[in-house]
Amino acid sequence: MTKKPADNLKARIDEAVSYVRTQTKLAPQIGIVLGTGLGGLAEKIKAEKSVSYENIPHFPVSTVESHAGRLIFGELEGKKVVAMQGRFHFYEGYSMQEVTFPVRVMKALGANILIVSNACGGLNPQFRAGDIMVISDHINMQGAHPLIGPNDDSLGVRFPDMYQCYDPALIATAEEAALDLKLRVWKGVYVSVTGPTLETAAEYRFLRIIGADVVGMSTVPEVIVARHGGMRVLGFSIITDMGLPDALKPCSLEEIIHTANKTEPLLTALMSETVKRIKV
Repeated sequence: MTKKPADNLKARIDEAVSYVRTQTKLAPQIGIVLGTGLGGLAEKIKAEKSVSYENIPHFPVSTVESHAGRLIFGELEGKKVVAMQGRFHFYEGYSMQEVTFPVRVMKALGANILIVSNACGGLNPQFRAGDIMVISDHINMQGAHPLIGPNDDSLGVRFPDMYQCYDPALIATAEEAALDLKLRVWKGVYVSVTGPTLETAAEYRFLRIIGADVVGMSTVPEVIVARHGGMRVLGFSIITDMGLPDALKPCSLEEIIHTANKTEPLLTALMSETVKRIKV
């Protein structure tokens, strides 16, 4: 039985790309995912075209108030980029395929590098709210996986290796950029959970025990799909609150966004300088 185009992942990607190509011919070298409170980097992009998610075939639409919901095409520090101003989360009710669909589209448009960013909770007691961390590795605790189901070999192999999932050369470039900008950055492991609740004290303790430095509700699905497609990946986290089980206090979304917004200019500078130095 032949599948309808809308049921076929490759066909959906092709339809989305075909629409985007009616709006812009720019072939991005780098794809960027801007997380909670981190949309300001979009202002540094010399934009050629902005495309609303709601107009792109098969694209989900973000339901999170701090996510703008558009693809921005243009130049950043001499590199051609496409930036997602607003991402999708499993907790919004989307499938893992829907959450990661924009990464598939960015790859199909030409991007071979993915830079992801997020706001997260700190688990490592050395960290403080407002700190920046470069992601060195991740743990998937979402209880789901974006590659479950039939595999299309044209998009990637059935069993992709996650060895050096976050590209060591890109990490080194980011660390050098931070050094020259006199920015202190940490390096550590990001654990992704479903949310949308923040963690209990016992959960924070457990996540720290299994090796995580920070916890969030995104990023890992996009990274898995990027690696499935052969993209090199670099990830940044802004630590917006601390999940120290013995010193826990109430936390709200407003506080998280406030901290992300405060640190955002530093991360914007770091991401811009890193993009400038990346060899594509």
